[in-house]
Amino acid sequence: MKKIVSLLTVFAITAISLAQNTYTMDKNHSRLSFSVKHMGISHVEGNFKTFDVTVISSKDDFSDAKIELTVDVKSINTEVTMRDNDLRSPNWFDAEKYPTLTFKSTDFKKVDGNQYLLSGNITIHGITKPISFNVEYNGKVQNQKTKKYICGFTITGKLNRNDFGVGKPNSLTVGDEIKLESNVEFGIN
Repeated sequence: MKKIVSLLTVFAITAISLAQNTYTMDKNHSRLSFSVKHMGISHVEGNFKTFDVTVISSKDDFSDAKIELTVDVKSINTEVTMRDNDLRSPNWFDAEKYPTLTFKSTDFKKVDGNQYLLSGNITIHGITKPISFNVEYNGKVQNQKTKKYICGFTITGKLNRNDFGVGKPNSLTVGDEIKLESNVEFGIN
């Protein structure tokens, strides 16, 4: 009987230590932005108004984190209605046919200090490709009002829109390289 109690105790302690935390994005303090060169001389910036990110991790340093992103392509916003409608059209994203953009992590590796490398698969316009992002972990604090802990990250990277069949290749008007930047804040459930 003592062996059974001891085994159950070890199992319970192991289960508690391996407990995963789910981190839910705070939509009021998160932004998913992009920029692309226009005519080779300036940048047009925009963002997606509707997106969701979930992080699941059992380690305080997030080294085992699993990250998933879902974006509503129709929520694209460059603050120019005519351009946004064109970006939603079959000329670019074809948001009716491909309404979501997704990312699923395959690795979240600590590089140095609060710097990480996030790798995974991104699906845009129905095409899935591997991609990596640089991530800065901005820290964790306790919210004074809710008394819950929150943490923040800044994610940067780039991709080539031609790899996903978005828009006309090698356009003189719109650059091929898209710079991505996201600032996200998560509450710990």
